[in-house]
Amino acid sequence: MLSLHTNAASLSSQNAVGNTQKSLTTSLTRLGTGYRVNSAMDDAAGLQIATRLNAQTRGMAVAQRNTQNGISMMQTAEGAFNELTNVLLRMKDLATEAFNASSTTDDKAALQAEYDALGTELSNIVKSTSFGGSTLFSDGADATAAAGLLGTAAITFQIGASANETMEVDVSTGLGTLIAALGGISTAYAGTPGAELSGTNSVITDIGDAINAVGTVRAQLGASSNRLEHVYNNLGNMILNTSASRGRILDVDYATETSNSTSKQLLLQAGTSALKQSSSLSQLVMSLMQ
Repeated sequence: MLSLHTNAASLSSQNAVGNTQKSLTTSLTRLGTGYRVNSAMDDAAGLQIATRLNAQTRGMAVAQRNTQNGISMMQTAEGAFNELTNVLLRMKDLATEAFNASSTTDDKAALQAEYDALGTELSNIVKSTSFGGSTLFSDGADATAAAGLLGTAAITFQIGASANETMEVDVSTGLGTLIAALGGISTAYAGTPGAELSGTNSVITDIGDAINAVGTVRAQLGASSNRLEHVYNNLGNMILNTSASRGRILDVDYATETSNSTSKQLLLQAGTSALKQSSSLSQLVMSLMQ
């Protein structure tokens, strides 16, 4: 039907051009941002899933940093315990030499002076070893009682994105035993010069027990550090695969979207041409009236 008031062909062409232009705008937006989903309108369910995956990925990335910080803290403690072991070994050498029959009174006095200095250094290591401003073995003032991060109770590491992914490390008991052993082999540890090398040679056994106590705590810290290293590696694997899954939901496929964009551009050109042709139909009505 030829009509001046209603041009069905033009209306149809306008609708087609409008839909094609909207689709082309969406396609160009995806190509410009690199994301297939730029708003909930693009894929409501996909956006919700991707957001959850993103939250999990970010939580695991922070947990990775937590594990590395935890390892660094325990390596700081391990370094201190290594030096404690070196000091104790030297003290054992001094005690072994002092209780030999060839050692004179003057010799023992010299050996005791060095022994006291080493006892004082044991106390200094226990009091001063810290990480991030927090002491690890004591309160920083009293070396005769276990305190600090490692000496009070179990410490908890957040090793995952959810609240139940935690890891506890408890060396407080072993550290308390060690500190008691250190105080037992040298009164200089508590600030009073001693006479350990003038008594019986049982101090040699006591030093050996202290060395074993250091080894016990070091073994606990080493095992915990190894576990944190495995946690770190596993988190890296989960981050990799979770990020890949999120990418499959959000990221645009440039090959497919470029093809869609080209198709929409051609359709827009064709629709615009059709709209131009449909607008000329009204002229046919005028030709009938001539």
